[in-house]
Amino acid sequence: MGRRGKKKGRPISGWLIFDKPVGMGSTDAVSKIKWLFQAQKAGHAGTLDPLASGMLPIALGEATKTVPYVMDGAKIYRFTVAWGEERSTDDLEGPVTANSDMRPTQDTIQALLPKYTGVIMQVPPQFSAIKIAGARAYDLARDGEVFEIPEREIEIGRLDIVEMKPDGSTVFEVECGKGTYVRSLARDLGRDLGCFGHISELRRTEVEPFTAEDLVTLEELEAAAPPRVTRDAEAEVAPEAPQLGQDAGRYDALDAFIVDTSAALDCMPQIVVTDDAASRIRLGNPVIIRGRDAPLQADEACATVRGKLVAIGAIEAGTFKPKRVFAG
Repeated sequence: MGRRGKKKGRPISGWLIFDKPVGMGSTDAVSKIKWLFQAQKAGHAGTLDPLASGMLPIALGEATKTVPYVMDGAKIYRFTVAWGEERSTDDLEGPVTANSDMRPTQDTIQALLPKYTGVIMQVPPQFSAIKIAGARAYDLARDGEVFEIPEREIEIGRLDIVEMKPDGSTVFEVECGKGTYVRSLARDLGRDLGCFGHISELRRTEVEPFTAEDLVTLEELEAAAPPRVTRDAEAEVAPEAPQLGQDAGRYDALDAFIVDTSAALDCMPQIVVTDDAASRIRLGNPVIIRGRDAPLQADEACATVRGKLVAIGAIEAGTFKPKRVFAG
């Protein structure tokens, strides 16, 4: 039997809250961050279109195990709707498919907003990653195929008018749950108002539990990265991964931007365990929870030792039973 190859890159774990610029795809952003940090593993929590900017939480190493919890968190978007045109992509990228000379007033828009708050049904855009009979909707749309996407339930906590701009467009802010397409909001608002509309600008400002204070720009990351990483960046060829003990301290400035993995689980009950209990949990063994205030029951909770995440599990009758463990 052949020997398994050694993992390439650094075994770094945590969240990088990336301020994605316009023009960069989410997959490209993950590749760039993985390359800059020389991380062994990386993934993102919630796609942002190339024409959108803002918060793209990127998980490194062990933090990739917590991606589903961030994906489920509430999100806040600031977006501008240009009235008078509907486009095939529901944003600036696609051609115009319908137009109108009519423009809505602030009062007319405001009167419509209650229809778009709470639990509502929404049809995703034709140009989206939704799968139709095993194929991505955007691939079918680019091939000119005609198809329907079933509507689905989403939840919108609030939808506010921020500004009526001099050019006639309207700036909104929305707080919404998983699976919401802001482009569909613009499309549906335009249709209901009888004037059509599309997204002309979109920025994600928050993904729970992270805030704008956690955002890091590409310029900040490149300035903090070791010279060996930043040179020849356009070649997209990663340098050989550093060996253990090699280049000690060279990544300190870059690593300072990393948010601890446990931050993604702030919404869960937290239990603090001893070093001995942490070792047993990492082997998959249940442990009895000590302490007067320790919860007796919880479908999901996380265990930590000295501030570091040990495992996600369930608490039953005062016993923590690990479901997913994290390296020490």
